[in-house]
Amino acid sequence: MTRTEGKILLKPDTLWEQVKKQTEYALNCGALLSIPTEFEFVEQDGVNFLVRILSNLDRKNADKKKREKKSAGKEFNPFLPYEQDLFVADISDTHVCIFNKFNVVDYHLLIITRDFEEQEKLLTLADFTAMWACLAGIDGLAFYNGGKLAGASQRHKHLQLVPLPFTASATQIPIAPLLASAKFEESIATIPGLPFVHAFASLQPAWVDSPLMGADATLEIYHKLLRAVGLGAVGDDRQSGAYNLLATREWMLIVPRSQEHFQSISVNSLGFAGALLVKNASEMQILKQHGPMNILKEVAIAYGETKPIAINSY
Repeated sequence: MTRTEGKILLKPDTLWEQVKKQTEYALNCGALLSIPTEFEFVEQDGVNFLVRILSNLDRKNADKKKREKKSAGKEFNPFLPYEQDLFVADISDTHVCIFNKFNVVDYHLLIITRDFEEQEKLLTLADFTAMWACLAGIDGLAFYNGGKLAGASQRHKHLQLVPLPFTASATQIPIAPLLASAKFEESIATIPGLPFVHAFASLQPAWVDSPLMGADATLEIYHKLLRAVGLGAVGDDRQSGAYNLLATREWMLIVPRSQEHFQSISVNSLGFAGALLVKNASEMQILKQHGPMNILKEVAIAYGETKPIAINSY
């Protein structure tokens, strides 16, 4: 798919029904192995953080051991080929939509490239076209973990999409109260309540009616955001450092990363939306003791710090 042409195969008005239908099928056949969680809200600095607590990782750990044995030490790519029972829809000539096999959020979708591309490559027009085609069918949060240090667990390039709201009891994204105070300089803004390096921009919800047009505009905004936080390309269109990207129909946020974990707690893009995940009660205690916003500050880059933006490595 080039900058001037592209073909969208997905009919957005069919996506949500297809997702619900395929979820039932994938659960029944055992392909979709949802991980049960409990959750509670932890407030800090005006944000009611949604913190999920994993109840049982046995399924995921058992599957990991099985894959390691099968691959005999070779790196395993679950997306090439992907499990047919996890398939949701063809999006375009370059991307397909599948389920996250071990989802902790209902209807968690992966937007993957048909051919192998590195997760550390910069996003392209084709990636944003696929993103907008899916956002046209589901009002959700799209996100991208740019490299292992940003929480990516697979090298094969994939964006992700979860429907909004995250829970029935919270009608808006947890960080929404902070976004209203965005301070713009031309088209790029910072959020006063976020104590770490980031860049924020508005998107146009009407782009769901023309994903190709939306993708073209979003690609330009994406590069402006990268420049605003000191990131760019290094040879062969690889990103110069790890980062998280979050996007809805209305806005996009980029946060450069310095490390993947705070102590034992792993943080990916959802953390910067105000949704964190802990594996047990001990990690929940760590989170409450230090504060969720402080944890985000530690794994990002605090203003005034000389900590370098992390270069990715798997």
